[in-house]
Amino acid sequence: MSISNEALQKLLREVETQAIASQQQIALTRTQQAAKQREMRMAQLTRTEILSLPADTNVYEGVGKMFISLPVTEMKGKLETQIKELEGDVDSLGKRLHYLEVSQKNSKDQIDRMLRGGVNAS
Repeated sequence: MSISNEALQKLLREVETQAIASQQQIALTRTQQAAKQREMRMAQLTRTEILSLPADTNVYEGVGKMFISLPVTEMKGKLETQIKELEGDVDSLGKRLHYLEVSQKNSKDQIDRMLRGGVNAS
């Protein structure tokens, strides 16, 4: 049983659309992952700087347009929490990126199979 040319073209367009959407999602995910990694590096650097300060040093956190004084231990705890959340975000974005790359590869393989099948049928 052979698929008609119209049905094959329609299926090919659908798979191409999926491949293009996957490419866009991959680019977006990579951008998001880079931003989260940048945030994480900044938090790690800040934590490193705070750890080198004496315990009685005044530390301030920006809240909107003002700054609030915090104990060094509290600021360290906030940074630790932020770093753990960012690590989780980067990990989940990495998994999403892997899924999207596999999805895109499968779409390309499917397009190749359809084109070879269409060429062989001609």
